[in-house]
Amino acid sequence: MSDDWSTHSTHLWSHPDVSSVKGIDIMQAAPVRAIAIPSFTDAFRGIESLLMSGARRNAWTAVLEDRRRAKDRVETEHVLEAAATRTEKAT
Repeated sequence: MSDDWSTHSTHLWSHPDVSSVKGIDIMQAAPVRAIAIPSFTDAFRGIESLLMSGARRNAWTAVLEDRRRAKDRVETEHVLEAAATRTEKAT
């Protein structure tokens, strides 16, 4: 069986969180903790930071791809030049 106060044979006014004012039972509210809600600017900066970290990774990946394509282009030029000189000598 639960230890919840409502399951016992006690009355509402005997619960420690209930007080009576002028014969009216008043339930005491739990204490409220102040939680700082971030401003729109703070939230926007946080999202921007996450997106920009991904953008930096994407930019670096693009740089590496450009370098690879440039290397491939140079190698292709060498192969084409070598093939052109062979065909000139053959004729």
